[in-house]
Amino acid sequence: MISIPHKAKQFLVLVVKLLIVGGAFYFIYNQLAQNDKLDWQKFIVLFKKNQSVSGIAFILLFSVLNRYFEILKWQNLAQVIHKISVSEATKQVLGALTAGLFTPNGIGEYAGKALFFDKKDTKKVVFLNLICNGIQMVLTVVFGIFGLMYFNSKYNVITPTTVALLFGLLVVLFLVVFVLKKITIKGYSIEKLIHKINEIPKSIHQKNILLGICRYLVFSHQYYFLFLAFDVDLPYITLIATISSVYFLASSLPTFQFLDFAVKGSVAVYFFGILGVNEWIVIFISTLMWFLNVVLPVIIGSYYVLNFKNPPSPQRGNK
Repeated sequence: MISIPHKAKQFLVLVVKLLIVGGAFYFIYNQLAQNDKLDWQKFIVLFKKNQSVSGIAFILLFSVLNRYFEILKWQNLAQVIHKISVSEATKQVLGALTAGLFTPNGIGEYAGKALFFDKKDTKKVVFLNLICNGIQMVLTVVFGIFGLMYFNSKYNVITPTTVALLFGLLVVLFLVVFVLKKITIKGYSIEKLIHKINEIPKSIHQKNILLGICRYLVFSHQYYFLFLAFDVDLPYITLIATISSVYFLASSLPTFQFLDFAVKGSVAVYFFGILGVNEWIVIFISTLMWFLNVVLPVIIGSYYVLNFKNPPSPQRGNK
């Protein structure tokens, strides 16, 4: 086995850190500066008209709460390995978010969090992160289906035949999962996965679900209040149902974190277009949501990436 000198390892780690941070800032700049659909003049005019320090602080508070609930979710799940503080959970969540910026559906986030733990705990970290993200996806699907049903009842976007077909496919999927749950592939099976999930105390699962609901309500209502700030006058239920539909459908599509706003923006343009909302407003709000909930945390996470050091093994192994 080839041995790499310590100084060479340090240099390689530094290069990787700089590439991650440099790449993050490049993609952020590129998406904001090169997007010709963003009409900055209209935004500035509307901003000057509605500018309010308390209003800006109110919207920013939602971004803080959004990540804070995610940090608490991870702190809650990480105690399965060993207890960590809120500050340590913050470092791990934001650092991993930055590392996963360029990977499909944030897969790099799994590896990013694993770096903060002992190598022997890597599989546990990946599994716990899967549960952390999984509950958010489940909630997005549940709220999204109800939102889509309400939206469809009002605007008939999906035909009854399509609804019946989708429901039938869902039933078939559940039946296939039930039948194949005992089939093992490379030592893994659905039954074994369910068993592993059940090994985690119910109190941790309950807290994870509660924090997940809180996070969902925070970012969906941040979206809602941004529409109000852009003078979009629509009933509360209609707006929330449309927002939950957009998040549900956009989250079903494979994408990269740095393109997240483009995917959600495209879906949002279609749905809000049916409601008569101007396209540029929808694109701007989608971009602002991306900036507030991805770009700002990535900027903070970049600090943690640049200052990342493997913690000593004794500390990482403690339970």
